[in-house]
This record gives sequence, structure tokens and C-alpha cells, in this order.
Amino acid sequence: MASEKPNNGSPSRASRPLRFLRGPVPLVVATVVVVLVALQFVRGLPDWANPFGTETKDRSGPVLLKSIQDLRRYEAASGTFQVIVDLEKDAKFLPSSLRGKRTLFVGNGSVDAYVDFAGLGAGAIKVNADRTAATITLPPARLEKTNLDTENSYVHATERGLFDRFGDFFSSNPNDQQQLYVLASRKIQDAATKSGLRERADANTRTMLTNMLQALGFESVKFTAPAQ
Repeated sequence: MASEKPNNGSPSRASRPLRFLRGPVPLVVATVVVVLVALQFVRGLPDWANPFGTETKDRSGPVLLKSIQDLRRYEAASGTFQVIVDLEKDAKFLPSSLRGKRTLFVGNGSVDAYVDFAGLGAGAIKVNADRTAATITLPPARLEKTNLDTENSYVHATERGLFDRFGDFFSSNPNDQQQLYVLASRKIQDAATKSGLRERADANTRTMLTNMLQALGFESVKFTAPAQ
């Protein structure tokens, strides 16, 4: 009958993997998995049964009128634009699966082009003696700031790392949404500058003034640019 070797207290090779499985790393991974499963379960609950659910109440005060200004310009053209903002934030030393966020945001907005008549002096319109011809000094059209349609602008898709998903459940940063609005407005403004919207506004303003003066009996209407 074979004799058994005495146990000197040193772990065998077969038992070493078991000690590794009992270490802190699997415990952390299991905890993260349990938390993520719990978060998904809580998100699936109705609002009345969700302990982390929020309730929105509008406690805003009345609108305050600060000033009224008379408009002295002609809104000559308007352009409607759509832009897709692809914003990605990554950590320097971590993979995107752990730490990072990529957002696709669809921004819809409009930009108006106008001609300002406030700066026209007394000599901006010159009429001949028999009132049949007129020469108008007309300033170039300008662009308004982008009017972003927040109701029709939305986040199309979001990819987040593990840590970001865990943190976003408990808190949200309003600056992230504001940054998307700012980027979309800036890109739409740049597109409007290159779109020929101002040239269209210049042409529409000349057409409007020509038709108005011809209805008053003028046979010839010319336009000049203001002196620099």
C-alpha cells in the first residue's frame, strides 16, 4: 500500500489558481457586473416604482420684459440648416471601452440675412429733377446669429465607456448638452457664411426697393455700395 507524502504546508500547483480566483480582481469584476445589472433593472421600472426616478416641476417665474426696440432693417432671406456633430472625449491612458464618450448630435437651425437701413443718411437716396430715376446707396446684407431649433435638435447616438455609464446614472452634466448646442450653432453659422445667403438677401432687397419705387412712378432705379 503506497504511503502518502506528508503535507509540509506549502500550496500545490493545483491549488494556486483557486487562490487567484479568490483574490480582489474577480470580486471587483463581479461587483461591477451586479451593479450594471441592477441599474438596467431599475431603469426598466416605471417612474412610480423607480427609487431613483425624478419628478419635473416647473417653478419658473413670470417673463420679464426688459426692452423694446424698433426694427429698421429688412429681413431679406432665411436659410435652414442641419448639421451632425460628432463629439468624442477619450482618456489619454485608458481604452475607450473603460473611459470615453462619443456622441452624435443632430442640430437643426436657421440663419436670417438682413439689410440694415438705420445707417442710411439723407443722401442715401438721390432722385433726378423730374423724379423718374433714383440712385440708392445700399449697405451689404448681414447675417443674424444662428437660431438653433432645440425642439428638433437631438442626440442621435451615444457610446460610453464602463466608468462613464456608471457615473451618468447618478449625475448628468448639463455642460455636455450646452457644448453640443454651441458646436452645432457655430458650424451652422460657418455654413451660412459660405452658402451665398447674404448675396441672396442683397438681391431680394434690391428687387423689393425697385418694385416699390416703380410703383411710385420711377422708371430707373440704380444701386451703389457705400463708401468705405
